[in-house]
Amino acid sequence: MKLRYAKRILFLLVLSVALWSCGSESSGVTIKGNITGSENLQVFVDHVVIGKANSVIAREQISGQGTFDISFEEGLEPGIYNVRIGAKRISLVVDDQPGQTIEIDGNLNTLQNYEVTITGSDNSQQMANIMQKLIAREMNANDITQLVETSNSPMMTSYVAFRSLGANGQYLETHRQAQQKLAAKYPDSEMTVEYARFIETADQQYQRQVAQQRIRVGAPAPEVSLPSPDGKTYNLSDLKGQIVLLDFWASWCRPCRMENPNVVKVYEKYKNQGFTVFSVSLDGVDPRLYPRMSEDQITEGNEQSRQKWINAIAQDRLSWPYHVSDLRKFQSVAANVYGVRSIPRAFLIDREGNIASIKVRGAEEIETAVLELLASS
Repeated sequence: MKLRYAKRILFLLVLSVALWSCGSESSGVTIKGNITGSENLQVFVDHVVIGKANSVIAREQISGQGTFDISFEEGLEPGIYNVRIGAKRISLVVDDQPGQTIEIDGNLNTLQNYEVTITGSDNSQQMANIMQKLIAREMNANDITQLVETSNSPMMTSYVAFRSLGANGQYLETHRQAQQKLAAKYPDSEMTVEYARFIETADQQYQRQVAQQRIRVGAPAPEVSLPSPDGKTYNLSDLKGQIVLLDFWASWCRPCRMENPNVVKVYEKYKNQGFTVFSVSLDGVDPRLYPRMSEDQITEGNEQSRQKWINAIAQDRLSWPYHVSDLRKFQSVAANVYGVRSIPRAFLIDREGNIASIKVRGAEEIETAVLELLASS
């Protein structure tokens, strides 16, 4: 009886170990290859994250027959991984399915052209097909946008969009859509975070390029239409016929507060000769903080900033009437239009509404520029 009981216990233990082993294997990821021309070389597997340097996570000697078999028993986080042999490489998509085995069959000479057969990962094979078309210039930006809209693999489409569209500002909406889908499925992924950072940087660069094209001496000054502290809207274009110093500042900016007396000095001297100041304050709560704040906190923060702005106007004796702000700090619409990334920053606009100077500072410099415009008008 005891012997039968002991055998039963032993059987259960063996079964438990077997089941545990099977479970462990099924949760891993295996990458296999049969690459002609790679005999006796080394193969590397790199983890790829948008905007960051690739990190090597495995390497192995390729057999004399050009085959390799790399297992990751603990699995791999969903993402993009390069299989690299010498200077040749190919990217794969690792999904969140357990027990994934991806097999690559091809030739080393054409590996980077994605002329391979991939089994065990439909998304990897689809990406290889897409890459082949991109290399052959058989896909355009509209095709990538459609892919982002229809694909069920946000990891794959995000990487394809990044590789094919780059940081071109014209395609930021496609990038945003891809990243939103990626965030919905993989909110904690490093790829999700870094892709969002890449898009933000690309957007800032694009806004600067647009501003550089629009904000130049002789070009019409773009409109600024924003509310004053008491809610009245002032338009920069309403001041056409006067010489205008368009001044970006903020109550919290110490260099701005130190520059204000210079602006006041010139204003008081030439306000009766057709010179005025249009001040845009970059006070307020940065909208990038909104997701971490309640609606009440946003309202309270903006009201506190508005009051500091009002106080600074009075303290610095900025007596002209044209004070405006959308209380969005450097996310201000006007700051983005004029490419303002640091303050104080001032532009001088002539009587015709054209930009006469893109950067003036200090009483002497401002006065000299104003005098030149007064003399020529």
